[in-house]
Amino acid sequence: MKIAIAGASGRMGRMLVETVLAAPDAQLSGALGRAGSAAFGQDAGAFLGRTTGMTITDHVDAVLSQSDYLIDFTRPDSTLEHLTLARRHGVKMIIGTTGFDDAQKAALAAAAQDLAIVFAPNMSVGVNVTFKLLDLAARFLSTGYDIEIIEAHHRNKVDAPSGTALRMGEVIADALGRNLSEVAVYGREGVTGERDPSTIGFATVRGGDIVGDHTVLFAGIGERIEISHKSSSRVSYARGALVAARFLADKSHGLFDMQDVLGLA
Repeated sequence: MKIAIAGASGRMGRMLVETVLAAPDAQLSGALGRAGSAAFGQDAGAFLGRTTGMTITDHVDAVLSQSDYLIDFTRPDSTLEHLTLARRHGVKMIIGTTGFDDAQKAALAAAAQDLAIVFAPNMSVGVNVTFKLLDLAARFLSTGYDIEIIEAHHRNKVDAPSGTALRMGEVIADALGRNLSEVAVYGREGVTGERDPSTIGFATVRGGDIVGDHTVLFAGIGERIEISHKSSSRVSYARGALVAARFLADKSHGLFDMQDVLGLA
């Protein structure tokens, strides 16, 4: 698999580069980055003390012309720019970017009419198994339990709540027959009154170098159930992205998520 990495000089990008270089069935075919960044113009493997022959560049067309896949964990605007060119070149995309609005998600769906895409707010196999557990828990704890989602990430994360937390909320709301946009509560302050039992609450923590912690609390009378996933390294996201790339090998078009990739849908 000839795989290019977007945002190759960032924390997640470097982990993706390292994971692709270590995979026996993958080849690093390009590395994209922002002009002016510290690593721009350097070899993509320099942080590992390796020479890959792939310089971090912003020449997207040139990189995509020699790639089969593009893995993109950047930001919505950049991802959509890359998507337009990937569609032109027929390059399959694995998208872990979060923070898309509804119109941007619609653009992804439109591109998937003729391009194979895996789009998931979290590529970790463990997180996606957690989604399945949450679906089961919500169905059995549909009455008498208040639901709160608490997430924590590093200080540099720009969107809140995290895409993973929002997806957890969507999974739970779907299981309960609710619309998340109608029942989500994203912050509490002052005299809020008693809690509406139909709501799903979100709490966000940002600080330090926390990779990603998510806990869903089902709080009943006399007991509470907590389902948690904690990431200690970005390697689980990178390995999941490679699993997604392998899944797309025989796909010519379509929009998939990690539940499809893992056979959990």
